[in-house]
Amino acid sequence: MANYIIDLVIVAILVIGITAVNGAIGDVIGRKIFGGKNRTVFTDATKNSQAGWKSIGGAK
Repeated sequence: MANYIIDLVIVAILVIGITAVNGAIGDVIGRKIFGGKNRTVFTDATKNSQAGWKSIGGAK
């Protein structure tokens, strides 16, 4: 019974890990190949909205 539980945990970790890696790789490929000139629309909008904000925390 212990061997079954160990095998189940190993398979679950592999399935979750492979799915996560597959999603990350797919996202990168999709952005690079199909992103075109609109690749950085959201990051540019975030940078523009945060322009002029004061930095907080940490030593300068």
